[in-house]
This record gives sequence, structure tokens and C-alpha cells, in this order.
Amino acid sequence: MFDRRLLQYFDWGLLGLATLIGCSGLLILYSAVTAETPAPQMRIFYKQLIWFSGALVAMVITFSFNYKLLDRWGQIIYIGCIILLVWVLLFGKSAGGSRRWLALGPISVQPSELAKIAIMIALARYYSKDAHIRGFTLRELFRPAILTFIPFILILKQPDLGTAGLLLLIAGSMTVFVKIERRSFIYLLVSAAAVVPMVWFLLRDYQKRRILVFLDPDLDPLGAGYHIIQSKIAIGSGMISGKGFLKGTQNALSFLPEEHTDFIFSVLAEEWGFVGSVIVVLLFLMLIFWGLNIAQGCREPFGTILVVGVTSMFFWQVIINIGMTMGLMPVVGVPLPFVSYGGSSVLTTAIGIGLLMNVSMRRFLLK
Repeated sequence: MFDRRLLQYFDWGLLGLATLIGCSGLLILYSAVTAETPAPQMRIFYKQLIWFSGALVAMVITFSFNYKLLDRWGQIIYIGCIILLVWVLLFGKSAGGSRRWLALGPISVQPSELAKIAIMIALARYYSKDAHIRGFTLRELFRPAILTFIPFILILKQPDLGTAGLLLLIAGSMTVFVKIERRSFIYLLVSAAAVVPMVWFLLRDYQKRRILVFLDPDLDPLGAGYHIIQSKIAIGSGMISGKGFLKGTQNALSFLPEEHTDFIFSVLAEEWGFVGSVIVVLLFLMLIFWGLNIAQGCREPFGTILVVGVTSMFFWQVIINIGMTMGLMPVVGVPLPFVSYGGSSVLTTAIGIGLLMNVSMRRFLLK
């Protein structure tokens, strides 16, 4: 029987905020693809509309069932995700030197995006059962480390450095939230500092080039540094109020690369200026603080930790994507939630919103 209290506690504010961000993203994407030369790529916009509609359905499904079921089915979800990641490496669709997509008829799905949700559920299950005041020791962190590094390695092999790194940031945020024993935390910091220089030799040539160009874009202004330089020009030319909707010259003249994916914030900044950019950033900040507020109000460990994971996903994606466009971070291909083009990204974002709403509207069951 339907519980009427679900309507009473339904989080209309979060739904409205997510819808506002999503509609703003569609406007920005429309501008990014219609201003392109020699011909508008409206096919991209229409595909995003279809994905957005499907994502809304996924969001409704996600908040329709009790999130506690994820605690029961979390292991199956995780294993299924690992199988998909292995399947991608063996039979996935290759594009641009990467093998990241599974072709399902007319659509392509990126399992690495769904891996974010799977790792959140897996870690929330583990941490909610074994959390304690003194914090987790290194021995107790071994299992969550294995749970994290299996999908991390598989995603890195595609290769997809951005999503793999994001997976570590999400897992790290959740781990710090549940607390690490002080001695273990210091040991982890020292170990990480020692390992970082070794990682350089494991990177591919194009990944090393991205890092070097991040430090100095002028090293290769017509090659790897071109993206960052043109992005900065687009952002700066928007000034206070922007050039106006559909009037961005950097985008229209095709100077701005990857304008509908990695560098869509540059389109926003050029056309809407500082004012428009700040408004969109404030909307994301509201979403992040809304998530933290839900986590604080939840009285059940699994729900609290799960919400922290979802909120950290939004936080890091916003920080990294905007940082890339401004030259503050290396270009690693992390999408801006609900704004950048990408069906799997929109789907994952909608599922994340659905999880936040799920925990929020069922808080009365925990009293």
C-alpha cells in the first residue's frame, strides 16, 4: 500500500533545484551546438533531450523504492558493474583511442559512469556496518581499498584517467567522512606522497603532455595547450554580463574545442559572463549543501554515508570541470553534471539526485 507520508516528506525543493540546473544545461548545450560552423549539430542536442527524458524516468525509479534495499543488493550491483567494465575492455566500442562504451542497439552506454554509483553503494554498505569512534585502521581499510581499486584499474585501462581519478576522490571523501585512525591516516599520507612520483612513469605520453601543458600551456600552444588557451580567451571575453545567448564568437568560429563536453563551462562564461557563471556555480553549491543537509538529518548510517558519496561526486565533478576550463587543473575529461553532453553522465547524475531524494523523503521511517 502506498504510504501517504512519502508525499508529505517529498523533497520538492531538491527536485526543483535539479530541474533548474538541468534546464540551464540544455540551454547552454543548445547554444554550444547551434553556434558551430559550418553547420549546426542539432543531432547532439536532440540526443541529449532524449537522454534527459530517460534520466528523469531513472530518477523517479530511484526514489520510488526504499533505499535500504540497496544495502541488500549492493554486492550484486557491484559485481554486475565489474562485469560490465571487463566486457567493455573485451568487446567495447572504440573511439578516439579509448574503449569506453558498450553499444546497446542505437545507443552507447559508458559503464565507468555507472561505476561511481556502484562504488558508493559498496563502500556505504561496508562502512555503515563497521564504523566506530576511533576510526578505521589500515587493516580495516584493506577491503574498501580492494573494492575501489578493482574498478579503478579497469577504468584506467580503457583509458579514462578522469573517471578513474574521480572514483578515487569519491572513495577518499567517503573514507575521510567515516574517519580514519590517526596513525593510519598519517601513514597513508606519507605513502601517497612517496607513490605520486612513481605514478608519472605509469602514465601514457598524452597524459604526461596534458600535465606539462597544464603547468605551462605555452609549451604547445597549437597542440595540447590549445584547449586551455582558447578556453581562457572565451571565459575572459565574456566579462561581466557576457556577449549574449548564441552570440559567443569563440564557439561560433570553432576556436573552442570540445565545446559541448569538457569545455561547456567556457560557452556559459562567454555568453552569460561573470554574472551568469556565478549564478550557475551558486546553483551547484546549493545542490551540494542540500546533499550535506540531507546527510546530517539522516539517522541511519547507510543512508548518511551513501548521501555523502553522492554529494562528493557532484562536488568533485564541478570543481574539476570548472578548474579544467580555467587552467587550474589538467584536462582529464570530467563532465559538468547535467550540463555537459553525454547520456551516461546525465543518467548517473539523475540517479544520484534520485538517491538524495530517496533518503530525504524516508527520514521519518528512522524516527
